[in-house]
Amino acid sequence: MERLFITGIGTDVGKTLVSAILTEALQADYWKPVQAGLEPTTDAGTVRSLVRNTRSRFWPERYRLQLPASPHAAAAAEGLTLQPQDFQLPQTDNHLLVEGAGGLLVPLAPGFLIADLARQLNLDVVVVSRNYLGSINHTLLTLEALQARGLRVRGLVFNGEPTPATEDFISQHTGVPLLPRVLPEIEVTPEVVSRYATEFRQWFEA
Repeated sequence: MERLFITGIGTDVGKTLVSAILTEALQADYWKPVQAGLEPTTDAGTVRSLVRNTRSRFWPERYRLQLPASPHAAAAAEGLTLQPQDFQLPQTDNHLLVEGAGGLLVPLAPGFLIADLARQLNLDVVVVSRNYLGSINHTLLTLEALQARGLRVRGLVFNGEPTPATEDFISQHTGVPLLPRVLPEIEVTPEVVSRYATEFRQWFEA
């Protein structure tokens, strides 16, 4: 069974879209441990709206925090301090997708980062990258941080307009497996997610 932790090189790089695609591709269960910001919708709500298979189960977040901010700050605003022991994987016999919050080094609490959560849960990591000025640096730093913590990178997804010079350099420099790319879409619908899911499913079956 695949047990995957989805992280991004930063915020708004397409992590939730890739989570939806992978959830549909593997007909996996989905879990977002911490949701910071509940309006207009949550990441779990977005993924659920884009997935059509009937096998996936959507597990409730361990924490649902009102403030759209770093989880440690959103928790503090409600008088909470998140602790490592707060997070236990859902008990399922199915594939499981776990979506992080923001980037790999986002703090959940003092001394406890998203990267520490991925390591604690003992999950392989899928990294989502989007091209912008500085994205090479952010992608390489994310991959080096994973390597330094002994976390296995299952693959890298490039999301957005193709940028061959950037993507070729990252691929050649790191040797990380490349999953199918995700292109810009006028509208993200269940049909679009299903189309990408077919490509991603073939990658996992290869």
